[in-house]
Amino acid sequence: MNICFICTGNTCRSPLAEGILKSKQLEGVSVRSAGLYATDGAPISSYSFNLLQEHGMPVTPVSRRFTEEDLEWADLILTMTAAHREMLRIAAPKESGKIMTLKEYTGAAQYDVQDPYGGNLEVYQQTFEELSDQIDVLARKLMGEQ
Repeated sequence: MNICFICTGNTCRSPLAEGILKSKQLEGVSVRSAGLYATDGAPISSYSFNLLQEHGMPVTPVSRRFTEEDLEWADLILTMTAAHREMLRIAAPKESGKIMTLKEYTGAAQYDVQDPYGGNLEVYQQTFEELSDQIDVLARKLMGEQ
């Protein structure tokens, strides 16, 4: 299964989600991330970079914009917010069945992952923990345990 995580700039949340899921090394699961308004090649947040490194997780150090190729590649597109989900569903209505928020897919009650952009390390740590919890559920679901 090919999974693409989406956020706004691909510098904070989606690179964290990508690294966390990649670290689980799930057989048959490929992962990438992108941003709806990303600048190709911009460095990801230093806090995101450092948190992933600190936990021994893979880091994709630069951002990239979501493309038509990503849409075709992905079996599942997991967004960080309901607004991201709706933007993609409007842009690609024929693919709307594979586009949902991460938390929607995992069965969480609230669909948005907090955006740490502009926050301090503590805020990024909270987002990292939130994503780690959700991706644990995602991994179990992907492996048929839920």
